[in-house]
Amino acid sequence: MSQVAVHAEALSQAPPERVFEVLTDWPRHAEWMPFTHAEGGDKTGDELKAWTGIGPVGLLDTMVITDWREGRRVAVRHTGRVVRGEAFFKIVPAGTGSRVVWAERVDLPLGPLGRAGWLVAGPVVKAFMTVGLRRLAVLSQA
Repeated sequence: MSQVAVHAEALSQAPPERVFEVLTDWPRHAEWMPFTHAEGGDKTGDELKAWTGIGPVGLLDTMVITDWREGRRVAVRHTGRVVRGEAFFKIVPAGTGSRVVWAERVDLPLGPLGRAGWLVAGPVVKAFMTVGLRRLAVLSQA
């Protein structure tokens, strides 16, 4: 099985604590991440679930929180049948605001077919991550 890494970043005029607050308010996830609804806990060991899709067509991404540093970082291990790997969000001060980083390291399924599919899916995933983080940055400033 092969792994791929992808990350995105955005700047917000909001302080890191505010960005983290909006980021980890899982029911608000749909406000900034396209086509995604999430629910879950707020400490290491808690579970998260995110549904990405339109109507009944989509993907359930189950996760376990592996690191929770209030106001700064949350990391997860993807535990689903399709999405497996690790991810984190990190928020760092940047001037009077903050920079938010989202990084994923995902195990590709289906061997060579999965690697070939990533050539198309990878840029789309990165674009969605970037759009989501930009929307999060703006939402955090409100």
